[in-house]
Amino acid sequence: MYLLRVVVQGADGFFSAGVCMNKELREQFMRLTSCLKNFVIVTGHYGCGKTNLSINMALEAAKAGEKVTIVDMDLVNPYFRTSDYRQMLEEHGIEVITPVFGATNLDIPSLPASMYSIFEREGRVIVDVGGDDVGSTVLGRFRPQLERTDHDMIYVINRFRSMTVTAEETLEILREIETVSNLKATKLVNNSHLMSETTDAEIRKGIEYAAQVEALTGLEVIANVIPERAVNEGKVDASWVEKAYIAGIYTGPGFI
Repeated sequence: MYLLRVVVQGADGFFSAGVCMNKELREQFMRLTSCLKNFVIVTGHYGCGKTNLSINMALEAAKAGEKVTIVDMDLVNPYFRTSDYRQMLEEHGIEVITPVFGATNLDIPSLPASMYSIFEREGRVIVDVGGDDVGSTVLGRFRPQLERTDHDMIYVINRFRSMTVTAEETLEILREIETVSNLKATKLVNNSHLMSETTDAEIRKGIEYAAQVEALTGLEVIANVIPERAVNEGKVDASWVEKAYIAGIYTGPGFI
């Protein structure tokens, strides 16, 4: 058995993340970024887990020795943004690009000049976009650059959020995001869980729902996210889950 333990500093102190697994499962769980192109856009419904997933992917890539830039393009939600975790991310060698006034409660953030340079950066670039069609509108500003950039656009799905309880509702929001952004999602990530209260029952329900979304959209589910605390406490046996991705919870409360 291998114990992978990462201790990182957040705004309210230290978060300790440990996952017990055998070597084969460790490889399965920890390499979501290996399924993706170097330029990744993360979209989804409000509160589906976009920011938390973006942070996990950035930390994973940095630990693997990649040069990583994470871009906070959430101009909608003033409370849970990648910007709020700048110190933690920078301590791991991750460059953080945020809106002007990004780590404050001011209501009208704007895009800094550095935001337009992300398409020329080396290494891994992860773009955390605001929720729904309103949050994704900003992507339209970068359509010419994105059309010239080989990228993946992840659509994060979560059956435990209102308005995405069914596959049909989830598809509707995806189409709204694609319309305003003028971009097409390329992959799905199933982030259906109840944080530390997750059990095998919730994971099974999430996987069934994700399969329905996969069938409706024609997009592949590349990962089923499981909170690492639920694994550590024995509430979820991750060994039975295909495409399992064990994620630390850095944002909250709720599914952010």
